[in-house]
Amino acid sequence: MSADPVIALKNITKIFGNNPQAALAMLKQGCSKEEVQAQSNQVVGLHDVSLSVNEGEIFVVMGLSGSGKSTLIRHVNRLIDPTSGAIEVNGRDVLSMNMEELREFRRNDVAMVFQNFGLLPHRSVLENVAYGLEIRGLGKSIRHERAREWISTVGLEGYEMSRPHELSGGQKQRVGLARALAMDSDVLLMDEAFSALDPLIRSGMQTQLLSLQKKLRKTIFFITHDFDEAIRIGDRVAVLKDGEVMQVGRPEDIVLRPANEYVVDFVRDVNRARVIRVGAIMDSSQTQHCDVAVQNTATCEDVLPLFAKYDWVGVKDSEGRRVGIISVKIVVAALARHH
Repeated sequence: MSADPVIALKNITKIFGNNPQAALAMLKQGCSKEEVQAQSNQVVGLHDVSLSVNEGEIFVVMGLSGSGKSTLIRHVNRLIDPTSGAIEVNGRDVLSMNMEELREFRRNDVAMVFQNFGLLPHRSVLENVAYGLEIRGLGKSIRHERAREWISTVGLEGYEMSRPHELSGGQKQRVGLARALAMDSDVLLMDEAFSALDPLIRSGMQTQLLSLQKKLRKTIFFITHDFDEAIRIGDRVAVLKDGEVMQVGRPEDIVLRPANEYVVDFVRDVNRARVIRVGAIMDSSQTQHCDVAVQNTATCEDVLPLFAKYDWVGVKDSEGRRVGIISVKIVVAALARHH
C-alpha cells in the first residue's frame, strides 16, 4: 500500500444557496447548521469534512438520508465543487484542474457506479458496458472484447445483446458495475450502488464485490445508508450526520468503541459476532502454539464453533506469523460488552 492516501478530502464545506460565503463566515464564528439556515437561508450540506482513503481499501461513508453522503462523493470527481476545502486524488489537486483536465480525469482516473444504474435504454448490455471505453476513443473490437470479459466476470454471460428493460434490478446493477470496472480506473466511486435492490440480491452483490476486490484491489469509495452493509464490506467506515463526520474507524472499532450517542444508536442492534474480528480482541501477549489457528481477520462468528473442540485458538497474521491467541471467554466478553 502507498503511504499517501489515494483520495484526500480536506476540510470540505459545501453550502447551497446564493450567498455561501456569508454562511461560511457564520460557521467559522461557531453558528450551528440550523442557525445558519434560519438567519441566512443557506443550506449547509457538508461542514469541515476531512477523510482519507488508502490504496486498495473499501472505504464506506454511512449516513441516513440528508446526512450529506451523496454530496460528499460527488466532490471526488468534481460533479460538485466545495465552498471551501481541498480535494486530492493520487496526489493531484482536483480543484485546480481546468475543464479539459477534468474530463480526462473522469475518463481515466475515476469510475462511478450510481444507485439508479444510469444505463442507456437504447443500447445493449455489451454496448452499455463498453460505453466509457467508446468515450475514451477505443476501437470497437477492443472495447467489445474488454466489455465481454467484464460481463462474464460479473456473471452476465449470455446477456450481451439484451436491452436494459429486459433485465432485473440486480442484473442492471451488474451491468453498471461491469461498465465501471471496464474503465480499469484505480478509483471506483459507488453511490448507494446496491440500495435499490431486494435484500437477497443486495447481499449477493455485496459478496460479489468482496470477491472481485480480492483480485482487483481497487480503491473503492462506497456510500450507503445501511449500517449492516457498511460493516460487512468496509475496511474502514465513516459515520456522517448532518454533514459532519461523527466517527471513522474499522467496523469493529465502531461497534466496540462508538464515539457518541448517535453512533451508539446505530450499533445497538448489530450482530456483533459477525463484525468483531479476532485480531481486535485477541490476547497478543500469548503467541504459543495451538492445535488450530485462524487469521486475525476471522470474525467471532467464524471462530466460535472451534471452541466445541479447543480451549484456545491461535491467531496468525496474513503472512502466517503467530500474533496471539483467543478463548471462548475472550469472545463472549467482547460480544457481551455494553457501552
